[in-house]
Formats: sequence, structure tokens, C-alpha cells
Amino acid sequence: MSKFLEVKDLSFSWGSKRVLKKINLSIKSNQLVSILGVNGVGKTTLLKCINRILQPDTGKVEVLSKNISGLDLISISKLLSYVPQTVLSSFAMDVFDVVLLGRRPHIAWNISDEDREKVSETLNFLNFQDFAFRRFDQLSGGEKQKVIIAKAIVQDPAIFLMDEPTSDLDLKNQIEVMQKIKKLILDTGSDKSAVIATHDMNIAARFSDYIFLLDNGRIKAEGSPEEVLTKDNIADVFGVNCEILPKTNSDPLRIFIRDSIITKKREIKNDKE
Repeated sequence: MSKFLEVKDLSFSWGSKRVLKKINLSIKSNQLVSILGVNGVGKTTLLKCINRILQPDTGKVEVLSKNISGLDLISISKLLSYVPQTVLSSFAMDVFDVVLLGRRPHIAWNISDEDREKVSETLNFLNFQDFAFRRFDQLSGGEKQKVIIAKAIVQDPAIFLMDEPTSDLDLKNQIEVMQKIKKLILDTGSDKSAVIATHDMNIAARFSDYIFLLDNGRIKAEGSPEEVLTKDNIADVFGVNCEILPKTNSDPLRIFIRDSIITKKREIKNDKE
């Protein structure tokens, strides 16, 4: 498998507050990777640094061995698509046309039949074809989230960056959408990978090939779900006691939260490492 994404010594600060501290991660093709951590730990910031929405203080990001700092926005959009955690815009457009916006990096002059066909195929793939000509601004939050995921898919990048892609979905749709993303990634005829920022341990455990556990601005642990999601790591990062049911032939690894635990307040260090 080829190395799709590599982040080297990436650090980022909001003013004087250091948010990310020398982050190193590497992702291969046909992998679904989770960036797991509590709210506010820097998962969204990391995705935005990878996508060059934010400029890191130090470090570099390479996609398919290309340093994105030297690429224009169209070139980046052909390599990376981004699903934000919250959709702030309410397009007064049909769903079909909103999804079609994802083809923008590939359209030179006019929209082609191939572009329209990719939109139709993607809506069918997500079982969302009945919404094709519904107004986007009249959809629920969860329905809008599925449209933005569809828009990212038709963009046809090498890597999908998805920030809490199931946060607005009900339980059934959470599972179905993650199953679809996983299916897309596992298609060996199309080399793609996905990086998903999430605080949901069970989503990460069930669907991830690899997990990076983010804590206090650093990668605390990385590896398979079984390697990363230990009682000690969960207690230390999330502040809860849990029971872990191991993966079997029929069931994924599952985590049951028992109770919160009292931990000493961490010392906040404003370091510039």
C-alpha cells in the first residue's frame, strides 16, 4: 500500500495558546483512520491544517508525496475533500445542485454528463436519491449532513477529511453512513482513504482500521482499535470508567461507559516546543 498522507512535526497555536504539538501521522491507501479525542482537543484544527484552511506554525503536510503548501486550491481540492462538523450555509438550491458543487475542481468550462452521472450515482449510493430535488435549505440538520458527505464523495479526492460526520444523524443513519464510507474506502479498485475526527469511541472502534488518540495537543497513542482503546487510555483521556467487550467474528470491539472518574486538574502548559 502506498503512503497517502503524511503529517510531519505539525504544530499550531491560537495566539499564545499552543493547540497542536509536533503531530506526526502517516496514513496508507484504503484505510479508514480516526482522530479520536474529547471536545476541544484540536481534532478540527488538525483537519483544517491538513486541508490548508489553517496555516500551521511548523511542520508540513504531504499528500501523495506532494507538499500541499506549494499547491493551488484546485490541486488541493483534487486530493482532499472536507466535510465540516457544522453546515453554516443554507443554500437555496436543490440537493442535486448542491452535491454537483463537489465537481467544481474537475469542471473546466461546462458541466458534463459524466459530472451529473456521478452525482446521481452518489445519491443512489447513499440511498438519498429521493431527496435529489428537495430544497437544501428545507432539510433537517441530519439530512444536510448527508448532502455535504455526498458533495465530498463526488469531489473524487484521494482522501476524505470528515469532521464528526455522524454528529447530526440518528443512530440508524450513523451506522448506515459509516458503512457506506467504509465500503468506499475498501474498494481496492479505487485507492482512497478517509480521516475522521470523532469523540465517539464506539464509532471509532467499529469502523477504524487505525486510530490516533489525541490528548493535550499530542498523539497519546496510535494503532488498531484494540491497541488504542484500552481501559487506561480511556480513563486518562475521557475521564470515565468502562467495560470493553473484545472483538469477535460477529461483533466489533464494544465499549460500555460505567461512570465518570475524578481526576486531578491538569497543569496547563503554554509551551512553544
